[in-house]
Amino acid sequence: LHQFTQFSNKGNEVAFGTIGNASTSEGVFFEAINAAGVLQIPMLVSVWDDHYGISVPAEYQTTKQSISAILAGFQRDGEGQDGFEIFVVKGWDYPALIDTYQRAAEVCRTQHVPVLIHVTEVTQPQGHSTSGSHERYKSQERLGWEEEHDCLRKMREWLLVEGHASEAELDQLENEARETVKQARTASWNAFFNPIKQERDEAVKLLDVLLLETNTENELREMVSGLQFNPAPIRADMVRTVRRVLRQVRGQRSAARRDLLNWLEQAEADNADRYNSYLNSQSEQATPNIEEVPAEFARNAPPVDGREVLQACFEANFRRDPTIFAIGEDVGRIGDVNQAFAGLQAKFGELRVTDTGIRECTIVGQGIGAALRGLRPIAEVQYLDYLLYAIQILSDDLASLQYRTKGGQKAPLIVRTRGHRLEGIWHSGSPIQMILGAIRGMKLLVPRNMTQAAGFYNTLLRSDEPALVIECLNGYRLKEQIPTNVGEFTLPLGIPEVLREGTDVTVVTYGSMCRIVMDAAQQLAEVGISVEVIDVQTLLPFDTQHSIADSVRKTSRVVFADEDVPSGATSYMMQQVLDQQQAYRYLDAQPRCLSAQAHRPPYGSDGDYFSKPNAEDVFDTVYELLHEANPKQFPAIY
Repeated sequence: LHQFTQFSNKGNEVAFGTIGNASTSEGVFFEAINAAGVLQIPMLVSVWDDHYGISVPAEYQTTKQSISAILAGFQRDGEGQDGFEIFVVKGWDYPALIDTYQRAAEVCRTQHVPVLIHVTEVTQPQGHSTSGSHERYKSQERLGWEEEHDCLRKMREWLLVEGHASEAELDQLENEARETVKQARTASWNAFFNPIKQERDEAVKLLDVLLLETNTENELREMVSGLQFNPAPIRADMVRTVRRVLRQVRGQRSAARRDLLNWLEQAEADNADRYNSYLNSQSEQATPNIEEVPAEFARNAPPVDGREVLQACFEANFRRDPTIFAIGEDVGRIGDVNQAFAGLQAKFGELRVTDTGIRECTIVGQGIGAALRGLRPIAEVQYLDYLLYAIQILSDDLASLQYRTKGGQKAPLIVRTRGHRLEGIWHSGSPIQMILGAIRGMKLLVPRNMTQAAGFYNTLLRSDEPALVIECLNGYRLKEQIPTNVGEFTLPLGIPEVLREGTDVTVVTYGSMCRIVMDAAQQLAEVGISVEVIDVQTLLPFDTQHSIADSVRKTSRVVFADEDVPSGATSYMMQQVLDQQQAYRYLDAQPRCLSAQAHRPPYGSDGDYFSKPNAEDVFDTVYELLHEANPKQFPAIY
């Protein structure tokens, strides 16, 4: 990577992190510490220890009441073994803090060693939150100690003892500091409130004109006065008042009403930008802006295992872009459990195709950090069921990143996993409902085969958006052809594909269910029922061109099928099609959802058959719709 200019001093940089002592009780902290020790990351973590977490003291939080004591086994032993450098320093001791952090940062930066600084005896001057005073849970002895060891008090004592300042000079500094804070507070408040006040005054002016013009002065004056004389209104107060006034003058026509409607329209647009924008990338590298390149195939190209398509795709991208790397359990030496990375570590080195321990949270965290830094990581979670261990990190730290920074930061991490159809409680799940609810702000791709997956990877690796790609667990050895442009062809997101055209019923599905539904559609054709099969391909985004509604307009019937729990992703797809796309207008029959059972898939082929939708279930569900419409032509089966 030395050819690039965005990385400083060949990687000799420090990542600083901070955490409260009580939060070190959580499993994610221990996983992160262990991973950093294994990888020898130059990470400097400060643990600020005020002896409490919320209102609960350390004896209920931490063994030995000391995180540095219980992490002592991570300390480097000076005999060449990897580990942490651990420092302990008191939070009120200014010169000791300066010395400790200087030494710690130097070790971290120059030796590439993770460092933990346990800052003890930190005071908690206002309790955990403003809703609860710390006098409620601290003893008088503790409160007295905190007053005595307040950092500002200790700093003043040190300055006097060392002769850096006199009492008078320090009094003057403190007075000047108070005045500075007051001025900053006033300036901050004015910067926040003055634009709101200006918007409020404009709204009140328009409301006053409306009340006079529509002769509703007496009835609505109290509502408008409440807004006008509110000493600290927020934007919600203005919009709420305007909407309620407009509700009262509905049906009336006046220029003032039109002006107020225009104000409301602009206010809602402005507030949508303030509070609801940038869930997804708005840049030129956003996925909708990636040029679509069709796949090309050589004539008479031999079919190969689907895993070989992915292997060729990854190899081509690794050669194209040196910032791409892959991490995950079994990814390196054996080339992942399904062999899509087979042989790539030997070709590109251990740093670019590397194994990790069993630690889904920090696999994802490692990927987020690298993506933020400008690299293009592919982080593998071995099975979709294990995504549960990482879902909090994906939801809190990745999916919300663009939104909470209004596009100021991006982390285009690709999380690769596999799931859906197979047998076993912990390897064959399809918890799409959970994922859909947790990762808004990421793309969710559910390709039906490995060629489709490769096209999506090519698109994502050229974009700046994070994504989760779920490959079909039972598809790696199914035969496909390798495109001649396997590293260049791209697929658009949010565009379903019609796998089979039909006129009687639309079946909407994705992933491994595509093969099940196609099998059933052929069986249904044999009894005179024409099924249109649609693979949505991506759930986030979902059918951006509303092509599914067009299909329902043609067939007047729709079935949503997948392997999630009842009312899971099928309900999501139904809402998107019937509500968002307003396809309810075209229905002549009840829309149907066909899902898996509410429990995890049991072991064995029987467990698979009786737990998840099979071809017979699809056949019967579709047949029943036609039986309802024409029982004479389609008599009851059972």
